[in-house]
Amino acid sequence: MTAAVAALALLGNGVAVGVMAATAIGFVPLFVASPYEQYVRMVRFLWPRFDPMMPITHVATLLLDVLLALLARDAVRWCASAAALLLAVVLVISVTRNVPINRYVMALDPAEEPPDWARDDPRNRWRAWNNARTVLAALALVANGAAVAALR
Repeated sequence: MTAAVAALALLGNGVAVGVMAATAIGFVPLFVASPYEQYVRMVRFLWPRFDPMMPITHVATLLLDVLLALLARDAVRWCASAAALLLAVVLVISVTRNVPINRYVMALDPAEEPPDWARDDPRNRWRAWNNARTVLAALALVANGAAVAALR
């Protein structure tokens, strides 16, 4: 059972990191380069497709890592614990930083740019927080990979 839990945690973490990395190298540069109206329309199109899939993937992986930490011993326990902690930080960043920005953008009217948009444009803040959580999720993936390797 421990091997199955470790494999599922590694799989879930890998999917999440893949989506986050694709977002960082593909979508975010497009968002930043786009004019206001196009940016708002893209977020309105994409966010409902990523949410709830990404939160479910992260929470499921976090729970699998917690379970693995409870079931395993020694190095596997430490690796799973580290992965769970890193994923918990990813979730905190998501909920406290990226999601509020997404909600703000979703509430904007794409046809009418706010007069203070140049000052309040959240794209660079969103990118910075997304990069931070992508790096943390990738570190969790390394920890999950180490947990699987330590099972041998």
